[in-house]
Amino acid sequence: MNERDSWLTLNALPGISPHQILNLYRRLGNLKEVFSLSFSTLEKWLSKEKAERIKNWRNFFDLERELRVLDKESISVLTLREEGYPPLLKEIPDPPPVLYVKGEILSQDRKAIAIVGARNCSLYGKTISRTLAEDLASRGITIVSGVARGIDTFAHLGALESGGRTIGVLGSGLKFPYPPENKKLMENISLQGALISEFPLFTPPFKHNFPRRNRVISGLSLGVVIVEASGRSGALITASFALEQGREVFAVPGKVDSWLSEGTHRLIKEGAKLVDKWEDVWEELTPLLGEPRKKKEKVKITPEEEKVLKVLGKTPLHIDEIMRKSSLPSTVFYRVLLNLQLKGLIKELPGKLFLAH
Repeated sequence: MNERDSWLTLNALPGISPHQILNLYRRLGNLKEVFSLSFSTLEKWLSKEKAERIKNWRNFFDLERELRVLDKESISVLTLREEGYPPLLKEIPDPPPVLYVKGEILSQDRKAIAIVGARNCSLYGKTISRTLAEDLASRGITIVSGVARGIDTFAHLGALESGGRTIGVLGSGLKFPYPPENKKLMENISLQGALISEFPLFTPPFKHNFPRRNRVISGLSLGVVIVEASGRSGALITASFALEQGREVFAVPGKVDSWLSEGTHRLIKEGAKLVDKWEDVWEELTPLLGEPRKKKEKVKITPEEEKVLKVLGKTPLHIDEIMRKSSLPSTVFYRVLLNLQLKGLIKELPGKLFLAH
């Protein structure tokens, strides 16, 4: 078992926390050695039950299947020891030892704002979430959210529609998309940002996964905006993590007689910055974000260009295959391909290969 496989395996074993994995890594300098340690040493460092799980790890985790799917579906893995691991997330008290990534995490994603809120949100909440995300993303801010129904969904949509970047954090494995109706949204997020999870690929959306997901949402972000939240909303858990991690907390006010305003109004009373437009967020974080740049105008796309873009992703395709899949006449296809390059939406590689930019 190599070092990466050791991280994947320990991360998948039930009951072994991120904190314990990191302690093992600090003790040994690597995780490969964990599996050759004596039972008595493991029992002393962890517990009898956890030592048994490590010694019998094959009963709990199908590493071979995990590796096959990672390779087949171009899903990358980032461990805490790697340079590409998000630096903001690395700062929190209990960072995930492993991140599964569909898409790309870029250096510009350090300028990230989370937008989260109620699943059963109002039209007002949907509109505010979408507008805030669009306004911030169009100015170079990466929008982070949890891909849940309601506010999260509209935050991601606003970022995507602006042509900006967005990161979706799942409370399940990447091969168990939840909620299922957001599967197409998740695909789009992976093409215009990244879909990430700390859980093994086939992990169901267990209830206890979501607080862990929430700490990652805030950990990736410079600040968290809460848009509509009841008094017991999971979004308030994200706000609590943000405070613990030293992040800024923002809240959008709502109707005083609405149950969806209970959580946000409480946050405002407790010191969260009131937000009703994107400038309120930027003003608070100017030392970290710098001066706002001019809003990035959305690139207009023709129906023919849309056909080609739907074919392309982050995996390079040969020009002949793109033309076949797009079903466009050759005379139209080559014109569309050139236009998409000029608009900066696709990139050409050697060998007549193309991918979405």
